[in-house]
Amino acid sequence: VQLQASGGGLVQAGGSLRLSCAASGLPFSNYAMGWFRQVPGKGREFVAAITWSGGTTYYADSVKGRFTISRDNAKNTVRLEMNSLKPEDTAVYSCAARQRTITTNEGLYRYWGQGTLVTVSS
Repeated sequence: VQLQASGGGLVQAGGSLRLSCAASGLPFSNYAMGWFRQVPGKGREFVAAITWSGGTTYYADSVKGRFTISRDNAKNTVRLEMNSLKPEDTAVYSCAARQRTITTNEGLYRYWGQGTLVTVSS
């Protein structure tokens, strides 16, 4: 199983980025997907999650209204559209997969990608 996140980069505050996570080696449409982020020296933080069908999404309060998670099961891809970025959004963003329903608990995700760095300058 491989989850490959991409799309990170440097952006000014107020700007936008779109992250993608390409999955392989698993029946993607059977898995709920999540995005998490981590700042060096701090714990991993839940960002957003989406059910296998895409019918239900859930967001951390800190990103609600600014970030949108979506998925394309035909392309085995999950995306995170990030708008109105703030310096406090700076982190390494990773995607994760789990069977069953979505959860904010990182310990319940079985598969993880390596992450992509997002840096938001003030």
